[in-house]
Amino acid sequence: MPIAEDHPQAPINPYGESKLMVERMLRDFNAAYDFRSVYFRYFNAAGADRSGLAGEDHDPETHLIPLVLLTALGKRDSISVFGTDYPTADGTCIRDYIHVTDLATAHVLGLEYLLKGGETDVFNLGNGNGFSVREVIQAAEAVTGKSIAVVESDRRPGDPPALVGSSDKAIRVLGWHPQHSDIHEILADAWQWHLKRHGQQSA
Repeated sequence: MPIAEDHPQAPINPYGESKLMVERMLRDFNAAYDFRSVYFRYFNAAGADRSGLAGEDHDPETHLIPLVLLTALGKRDSISVFGTDYPTADGTCIRDYIHVTDLATAHVLGLEYLLKGGETDVFNLGNGNGFSVREVIQAAEAVTGKSIAVVESDRRPGDPPALVGSSDKAIRVLGWHPQHSDIHEILADAWQWHLKRHGQQSA
């Protein structure tokens, strides 16, 4: 940790297996048809477009940050914390959160890399910093000014204790640098979008 692109790949859940399968298909397509591509390994995409035009709103919602913010908005009674006995400082899972604006920038740089003749390659996109579930909830309370009710639950099968990515390769090859890596900033942008989305006025 942090995880580099050459870290051994051994997915422990179907979601990870599906992403690895797509990477293999792209490599095979390149070998068979000389079709070059760049594939990005996102860590946890979060935040929202600052213009307020786009944000995260799944149905059903499964991602931590929007679930926490929906709880702060009163759209949910509580947020479930799955597992409090992981080998981490506070017992909850640690994840690397990357702002969607930084992801968008990486896509532009990836296209420019290919247009300049770059070969098929893979790049991690993360901040290189991990935040635990409890830290995300505490940061959300600070950003929203709301108390967020928590329900502690058992671990979910297939959840690794910590996933933090190294983006050194993307920085070196693509010239990409995350500009919005602070978890409070990521949450603040997502919070403003949720306030607009659900018809409430920001403070």
